[in-house]
Amino acid sequence: MSARDRILGRISRALQHSQPAAIEAHLAAHPRGPLPPRPHDLIARFKERALLLSSDILHADSLAQVPAVLAAYLRERGLPAQGVCWPAFARLEWSSAGLQIQARPAHGQDLVGITGAFCAIAETGTLMTLSGAETQASASLLPETHFAIVQTARIVATMEDSWDLLRKEQQRLPRAINFISGPSRTADIEQTVTLGAHGPYRVVVVLLSS
Repeated sequence: MSARDRILGRISRALQHSQPAAIEAHLAAHPRGPLPPRPHDLIARFKERALLLSSDILHADSLAQVPAVLAAYLRERGLPAQGVCWPAFARLEWSSAGLQIQARPAHGQDLVGITGAFCAIAETGTLMTLSGAETQASASLLPETHFAIVQTARIVATMEDSWDLLRKEQQRLPRAINFISGPSRTADIEQTVTLGAHGPYRVVVVLLSS
């Protein structure tokens, strides 16, 4: 008998003696391992961690202020004033702010993408997005500049909390869940960190206080 056969045999015997009900109960309980102390200020911790990941942070008191806030950011950096957004933001006054924004999936030539986020994770400065007909992933993956609009009330402490929130609010898992931790980066070439290699060169989080 080969080593491979012996290993597969042990696995088979273990499965025969397993208790499916106990396994299912364990999985359904979603038990947590050790966690770091919960931060007292989730917003401050998220901002701190996001900035360390080279994300930019903007603030808006309401959704209506977002076009002007984004326009100022783009103008100050000499970036294009055209882009795409999720359908949820189609009715914002983009043109009044001097922006040309279309509500559609992003294509290769689009340089600015505007999305929401399911939630944000304070522990790591990460955004969690869910794919769907109204939340196309392309708007956060293809453009060079990705704006993500997040309500401060949807900042959770840990990755585990983000999954708990997903199970609570969604009847079924989406086809794709993306975790965005700052701009895309790689150090594959001569161990030199390069931004924008496999995705956005800039990630800008717009925190909504209401």
